[in-house]
Amino acid sequence: MRKIISSLFVSLDGVAEAPDTWHFPYFNDEMGAAVGGAMAGCDAMLLGRVQYEEFAAYWPTSEDEFAGFMNGQKKYVVTNTLTEAAWNNTEIISGDVLGALQALKDSEGKDIAITGSLTLVRSLLAAGLLDRLQLFVHPIVVGKGARWFDGLDTVKLNLATSETFTTGVVNQIYTPAA
Repeated sequence: MRKIISSLFVSLDGVAEAPDTWHFPYFNDEMGAAVGGAMAGCDAMLLGRVQYEEFAAYWPTSEDEFAGFMNGQKKYVVTNTLTEAAWNNTEIISGDVLGALQALKDSEGKDIAITGSLTLVRSLLAAGLLDRLQLFVHPIVVGKGARWFDGLDTVKLNLATSETFTTGVVNQIYTPAA
């Protein structure tokens, strides 16, 4: 059975919006290895529509070291508004999203990764469909912006692992509580 795993960049005050404005000074080889390790166990990405549109505008023409990986991965975009997906290897999931995602989890393959996609992660946590939540907690107070867990009812999790990088970023991995 496949797992749906989420890796998120977050500030000390829970802000996740616009990590491109505060995250990069903290990125180093340790974080690169942790992100790469998470991606290595996956053969598909799950994206919300907004994140999909941002990625689809950037990755197909990018020369970034991760571009080959991003462009080659199977991608599933959860949306009720898009009818076509132009980025290669993309399938749209709409309608009974939770049922479709459970079927995807029950299918053969490696794990399915979520990067970003605030609304999607919240809905998966609420529905009990998220199997692992990896938080890269950055030692910065951003002060404003969308917070990952605003509006979410109580969800109990277990801390599986935690490590602190030399930049002060804390890599925390959580799994659903029993």
